[in-house]
Amino acid sequence: MSDIRERNVSSISGIPLLILFLAMIGAAIFLFVTGGQSRDFVRIIGAAILFVATIFGMIGLYKVEPNQSAVLSLFGKYIGTVRTPGLRFNNPFYSKKKVSLRVRNFESGKLKVNELDGSPIEIAAIVVWEVSDSAEAVFNVDSYESFVQIQSEAAIRAMATSYPYDQHEDGQISLRSHPAEISERLKDEIQDRLAQAGINVIEARISHLAYSPEIAQAMLQRQQAGAIIAARQKIVEGAVGMVEHALDELSQKGVVELDQERRATMVSNLLVVLCSDRATQPVVNTGSLY
Repeated sequence: MSDIRERNVSSISGIPLLILFLAMIGAAIFLFVTGGQSRDFVRIIGAAILFVATIFGMIGLYKVEPNQSAVLSLFGKYIGTVRTPGLRFNNPFYSKKKVSLRVRNFESGKLKVNELDGSPIEIAAIVVWEVSDSAEAVFNVDSYESFVQIQSEAAIRAMATSYPYDQHEDGQISLRSHPAEISERLKDEIQDRLAQAGINVIEARISHLAYSPEIAQAMLQRQQAGAIIAARQKIVEGAVGMVEHALDELSQKGVVELDQERRATMVSNLLVVLCSDRATQPVVNTGSLY
């Protein structure tokens, strides 16, 4: 593929030329009318030539809107790009292809892919992009808008298969727990694919992320079980610390002397109270422990 890069080409302001062309049309009409009245065929022929030349010259006029460029080519050869807004004029033989330079959004559909662990998920993303090189956008691909759509979806699929849906280890990057890192990786992945089409990716972020419906309920139960286990671990760690602190305080202040059996009983009772997920009912012991 030939390396075509955008280069600026000069153009002439079209307003003065438009006024000149209108004046030339008026002169051609005047010559035609006066030549017809006087049966002066030289004037008539001159009027026709002037009119045709004026119409041909007006073909070189074209309008460039703000945040738009005009890609000029001559018989298939790239000439240059005009980004100056307003009414412009160039060689009438030049063909002009208008390219929008405005920032645009593309939202992919919900794609069904397998994440790193093999679980099917649904993922969609929003890509914010703009044309940075209008020559590459016109000549390197057939349709740069279609190219953006297809390559963005391919990049989303490739990125989704590189990460797990959930974080299973500390420090592991996952689709759900690290949105900033995932967005940056997705942006780089899309940019690599669209660079040859003269496209600059401004932002890419996930707009939809979920397990596929056929496994969503099972994965929800798995997440709930993991959350319960993590919460229980925290509760047990806290309860052990509280029991240890209580025994140390009782020992240091001499409130009560506990042998190993009573110490074990107190530890058991305190752990039951602190770790139970329901309110405990007190039992009053009126006799001796033994």
